Amino acid sequence: DTTPIIMLTARDAVPDRVRGLETGADDYLLKPFAFEELLARVRSQLRRESVHRTDIVHIRDLEIDITSRRVMRGKTEIALTPREWSLLEALVRSENRPLSRETILSRVWDDEGRTGSNTVDVYINQLRRKLDTDSDERLIHTVHGVGYVLRRPPSTEPGESS
Repeated sequence: DTTPIIMLTARDAVPDRVRGLETGADDYLLKPFAFEELLARVRSQLRRESVHRTDIVHIRDLEIDITSRRVMRGKTEIALTPREWSLLEALVRSENRPLSRETILSRVWDDEGRTGSNTVDVYINQLRRKLDTDSDERLIHTVHGVGYVLRRPPSTEPGESS
């Protein structure tokens, strides 16, 4: 777990602060403290976490590096258009929850208003062709009546197909 920990305490002796930091705290703030200072320390820890966090997602043999926008399936790098990348990123960030077409349109097309009724379906099919070219295992699944999901294990739930 890489969640930053800020210790808030009235124990101000040096040995107490050292013990707190050595037992896992990332920062140590003495009471009483100004709320603005606490917020600044929280923001600082979150910045530090985002720099050190790896944004690499593995789904079966698919590797998605969110930071560098690199996609690999097995040993093959997959080139995506910016729109295909945005679609894949939206599916990845939904954490196995199906996304409706409307949600995908709002996240990927930013309310451009120029999209046709089957735009999402067309891009899903393009993305499927690129991701599944040399694999028997499909990763993007249609959840009928709901939308699409990028799922780690293939599901056999009712109402779902590849």
